[in-house]
Amino acid sequence: MQIYQDIIDKKAKVAVIGLGYVGLPIALAFAKKISVIGFDINEKRVEMMRNKIDPSNELPSSEFDNSDIYFTANVEELKDARFFIVAVPTPIDEHNLPDLKPLIGASKTVAQVLKKGDYVVYESTVYPGCTEEDCVPILEDISGLKFVQDFKVGYSPERINPGDKEHTITKILKVVSGCDEESLEVISKVYEIIVEPGVHKAPNIKVAEAAKIIENTQRDVNIALMNELSIIFSRIGINTFDVLEAAGTKWNFLKFYPGLVGGHCIGVDPYYLTYKAEALGYHARIINSGRYVNDSMGFYIAKQTVKKMIAAKKNLNEAVVLVMGATFKEDVSDVRNSKVADVVKELKSYGVAVDVVDPHADSEELMHEYGFGLVKEPNKKYAAVIVAVSHKEYKGLDENYFKSISDDKPILVDVKGMYRGKIKDIIYWSL
Repeated sequence: MQIYQDIIDKKAKVAVIGLGYVGLPIALAFAKKISVIGFDINEKRVEMMRNKIDPSNELPSSEFDNSDIYFTANVEELKDARFFIVAVPTPIDEHNLPDLKPLIGASKTVAQVLKKGDYVVYESTVYPGCTEEDCVPILEDISGLKFVQDFKVGYSPERINPGDKEHTITKILKVVSGCDEESLEVISKVYEIIVEPGVHKAPNIKVAEAAKIIENTQRDVNIALMNELSIIFSRIGINTFDVLEAAGTKWNFLKFYPGLVGGHCIGVDPYYLTYKAEALGYHARIINSGRYVNDSMGFYIAKQTVKKMIAAKKNLNEAVVLVMGATFKEDVSDVRNSKVADVVKELKSYGVAVDVVDPHADSEELMHEYGFGLVKEPNKKYAAVIVAVSHKEYKGLDENYFKSISDDKPILVDVKGMYRGKIKDIIYWSL
């Protein structure tokens, strides 16, 4: 436990590798208590953080105050650290297969400065076995050190929810694991420095990896069920949110809702589990079916919008549709893996012109990621309006507003059912 005491006494530093929406909050939380090195390969982002700016637009500048942290993009400056936390993204590629390049790169970075007695803890979401089978060999090969004997490794999955100001890193019970009993105790003690509810000690690293990946897989499958039900209920002619409100009066009904499932967690993590299952010779039917349903919803919403436009005798070649919201969820700026892009793409495939607005997204980032940008504000008489993301700025809008930006036959597509029961005189549809 000497390393823990050295960390407490600021004789040893903790380094956080990857300062995105997960890594930066972790680094700043630790920096209120101990000495921290924040490392990111993007020099531009590092410079922003040195100036108390969160590149992810999640944290106010005040979060940087009273923090013992040094931001760097220089690998050499990581040599002062003894305890490394890896919090880099684990995306999927165009074939929905795990893309471990950021994780492999981070492991190579740590391996260059790894010393005897050091600890490496991974937080990135991975399939069970990845830490020990893919990351540890890199640490051993480059450092020349022996796993367990010379350095310890653990896994503690991140539980940060973008845009959630209540369930923050210090307020959520932390799952931790280690490669042996000693490492489990040390890693537990280190995280208990900042995590107020304490830790849950998983029996081994694979269990901790699996626990994280099924958190999002469970949500994905349940949301897929709601999305499939919304397709059925639409054909019946009833509103899904009305049905869920009625069903939700039963005490043990699980309250999930239909919608676009994007982002870098729920829309990605299940593919890591299905990849591992395939490698072991098992085809995960329920998980894959849920992914298929959720990945299809953007195209479904666009097609339903086009059907409404055709029924209203609108000329698709002359029509312009307004899409309100482009981020992957409400009240965040993150557009990574946003399924709104699928809505836009499908609408354009019918020859329909599309304007997109969003008070939180960056137009240049959208153009880089998806090939379309933002208009500053609605500036036409639109054939249809799709409210795709339930940003707080949209919640107070009323029927008169949508009439004011629509042509003589207004159509409102309300993906999240925000305006249910409030629309009387225009064509209205929601999931």
